[in-house]
Amino acid sequence: MGLRRIALAPFAWLYGAGLVMRHALYDLGIRRSIRPTLPTIAIGNLALGGTGKTPMLELILRTLHDVAPLAALSRGYGRSGTGILEVQGTDTATRSGDEPLQVKRKFPEARVFVGADRVGAIARIQQDVPDVKAVVLDDALQHRRLDAGLSILLTTWQRPWCDDALLPAGRLRDLPSRRKVAQVIVVTKCPSLPSQKDQARWRERLGLPEGQELFFAGIEYEELSAVGSQLFVAQSAQPDNGQRTTSRILLFTGIENPQPLLEHLQRTSTLEHIAFPDHHLFTRADLERLARRFDTFAPGPKTLVTTEKDAARLGSLKGTPLEGLPLATIGMRAVILNEPDHFADLIRRHVATHPAHR
Repeated sequence: MGLRRIALAPFAWLYGAGLVMRHALYDLGIRRSIRPTLPTIAIGNLALGGTGKTPMLELILRTLHDVAPLAALSRGYGRSGTGILEVQGTDTATRSGDEPLQVKRKFPEARVFVGADRVGAIARIQQDVPDVKAVVLDDALQHRRLDAGLSILLTTWQRPWCDDALLPAGRLRDLPSRRKVAQVIVVTKCPSLPSQKDQARWRERLGLPEGQELFFAGIEYEELSAVGSQLFVAQSAQPDNGQRTTSRILLFTGIENPQPLLEHLQRTSTLEHIAFPDHHLFTRADLERLARRFDTFAPGPKTLVTTEKDAARLGSLKGTPLEGLPLATIGMRAVILNEPDHFADLIRRHVATHPAHR
């Protein structure tokens, strides 16, 4: 990693210079940022994907469960177009993107939109949902035309921005100094709650002043859920003759970092994992490969498992090689480990006290 960073450092400097010039245009007012007239909560990161933006968006929707109507807005990565449209639960990932479709299916009462132009999309939301109480945006930090009311910046426990470098030497797509625009910083994918002393060290490592809120978030996995009417072997197995038995799972994923999920399932299951690239669109050949491996990877009862995000890209299984197989999805939740009530209060207070609702 050290040699790679050194070799690519000149290109990272050029990339960084371009970012400095772009941000200066907005900071000096040469290019205009627009603050919407309704409450907006923008979730972002400095690095490429895998920081947990969608679970954080879902956490905020759960926090605002009694505030309606709510809207969620995403670019809709991986979809076929860039225009503004509202996501329906019956959509395909090709039309809406896998993560917005996942959110719509988990939160059917929320109005979910996708659009590359965030400012234009918010105007469309206000037109279509005139009584909307707030808009929660996924991946909006780099969209400088939008001046969100509340910005939440994510970084991972495993690879925080202070240990990273700009592209192409590292995985940072924006300047570390952009952390200053966020009112809330969340370190995601924490294995446990760090001590008060370690929390203070994290604040120092990330270069945060006292005015910025710092939270630590972990992951909770939900029980397996059958896809359609297919039966599957439960994840939590029953003891057999005094010996603990485990379920047999063939897991397939197309996500940025499946390691936490692997570690979770391996605690109770005999597991084999087939990895695809992030946002992978599954072909018939992929499904045939999965079906063949499922037949042979383990004897006895077993289950084919994937994530909710991947399931959104599968579409209907009717007529596919996976039809009739015991397929289940596993969901995940982001949970705030330190001061969860304070985090929820920040979110709720931003919406409730916004001038639009006074």
